[in-house]
Amino acid sequence: MFPYKDDNPTYRTPYVTVGFIIANIAVFFLELTSGSGMETVTYAYGAIPHSILTFESRQPIHPALTIFSSMFMHGGFFHLAGNMLYLWIFGNNIEDRLGHVRFIVFYLFCGICSAYAHAVTNPDSLIPMVGASGAISGILGAYVLLFPLANVHTLLFLGFFITTVKIPALIVIGFWALVQLFNSMISTGLENAGGVAWFAHLGGFLAGLVTIKFWLPKRTRYRW
Repeated sequence: MFPYKDDNPTYRTPYVTVGFIIANIAVFFLELTSGSGMETVTYAYGAIPHSILTFESRQPIHPALTIFSSMFMHGGFFHLAGNMLYLWIFGNNIEDRLGHVRFIVFYLFCGICSAYAHAVTNPDSLIPMVGASGAISGILGAYVLLFPLANVHTLLFLGFFITTVKIPALIVIGFWALVQLFNSMISTGLENAGGVAWFAHLGGFLAGLVTIKFWLPKRTRYRW
């Protein structure tokens, strides 16, 4: 199941969503062109669980700041492309409901929750976490609560055949959330092996799902 757009209209120009996408692409370009190499940059500015919990670090910036820098870094092209696609599909509607400034703070808040969800489940890990997926997971949590019946255009892979269908956001995002939960459970105890930060996705998702009502402007808070 691969979503590529939705039918949910917006009434504001999504300046912030576009800005976040441009910022992520720009930072990825800087990672690629860094003379020290992507791995060195990742360890310098990625969010290392042990460091953001203890503030013990040899990184060039304070560990607390790496929570923010890591949100705009990615480990590869497909990592970046997948995150930016989800940000574009679902982020513009959340920005539309919250307004530009609230959306910025909400996005960063979900990213922070995501980083610490990963850190507290892997407190001794020295492997840096990078990617916008934690913050974007918060957007998914908000979207499924605010727009559960919005149609999402999705690619379905049926063996050698590919078809497109419209599926309610509740099913698309619900399926995504179940995948995150399942993988987070089987990855427990394997934190030092690297890979996907499944608990970060869950933490960001729950942050968005549980708190989105409190972020809504008063004039729209009860418009359900």
